[in-house]
Amino acid sequence: MRPLRIAVVSGEASGDQLGASLLRALKDKGIAVEALGVGGPAMASEGFVSLFPQSEIAVMGLGPVIRRLPLILRRIRETAAHIVNAQADILVTIDAPDFSKRVAKRVHRAVPELPIVHWVCPSVWAWRPGRAPAMRGYIDHVLCLLPFEPAALERLKGPPGTYIGHPLVEQIPEMRPRETEETRARADVETPRLLVLPGSRMSEIRRLLPLFLDVLERIAAQHPGVKPVIPTLPHLASTIEGNLGAWRGRIEVVTTHEAKRAAMRSARAALAASGTVTLELALAGIPMVAAYRLANWEAFIARRMITVTSAILPNIVLGENVVPEFIQEDATAEKLTEALAPLLTGGPEFEAQRSAFAHLETVMRATGKAPSEQAARLVLDLAAKAREGRGHEGPEDEQART
Repeated sequence: MRPLRIAVVSGEASGDQLGASLLRALKDKGIAVEALGVGGPAMASEGFVSLFPQSEIAVMGLGPVIRRLPLILRRIRETAAHIVNAQADILVTIDAPDFSKRVAKRVHRAVPELPIVHWVCPSVWAWRPGRAPAMRGYIDHVLCLLPFEPAALERLKGPPGTYIGHPLVEQIPEMRPRETEETRARADVETPRLLVLPGSRMSEIRRLLPLFLDVLERIAAQHPGVKPVIPTLPHLASTIEGNLGAWRGRIEVVTTHEAKRAAMRSARAALAASGTVTLELALAGIPMVAAYRLANWEAFIARRMITVTSAILPNIVLGENVVPEFIQEDATAEKLTEALAPLLTGGPEFEAQRSAFAHLETVMRATGKAPSEQAARLVLDLAAKAREGRGHEGPEDEQART
């Protein structure tokens, strides 16, 4: 009997990491797997051979997408045809909805009985809730990163979902102090280390970096010993360094994964753009202040579409606004400085966030298992049921034979 044939479609770097973790978890279970589809270097390290380079479809922004649209449309057709012709037992699409949902729809039309799992629930609970019922037509199950998402999918009449946990939970030991020196650094109020995170997109950096530098000037006047660190991506480092102005040479800019984790293990507080990084900081136990600015026209639209009361993931998961957030016109240097300063010296604001983040970890660990292990179990169950329905042995039977 042939191995389990799993198709995986991942359109960006974060999805590539999730795909690789799934392949590792399946191997750890002793399941013989043939994997096919689209992935990046992380999945390649697990023996995955991508149909084409993931970089061809990992584009963001209206202009780049339009320029590459003919190629992207062709790759959608080719990917779907490849999965259908390979007679896959299950399809797992990971994030990148603009690409993956189109592949999933084509595959579903060609092979309606093939189970299709989507990993990373779209933010239907925050905006465009109509996407949830639309997914029912071609998605059988959603693997959710946040604990409230399965209930949100059910409320919005979307496909069934299962909370498997966020991959950041598996990285908690990397983000917290491991040595006495790092523990001392987090407790240091004389020369506190401050993480400055102005975003991972050029537009975010243009809008937030000048604001954050203004905040640093004000903080430095109150805390002359403050040690700011900017963790960023390698391709953004030169842009950031070129826009530091008077702070050039006074701020450490780090780009490697290990350097970022080392900075987190020693940081006392953070000033961050709202986004996934706020959940990362919370799980690392680092109190923070968050801010975000959009173009005025984007803010006009967002205010009419977004249905949640907070843009900060820790606040949304906890159901209370623990992390101070300042959006659009509220994101001023004065307000950010006022909220950030107490976190560097300690006190009730600092302790309130630390206490809330301890509770957040408990909530995020509710499954008791690694997200990749949970994902592998659900994928195996769905694939086995589908194969049995088509008269094939499930993966558990194959494992028993080996």
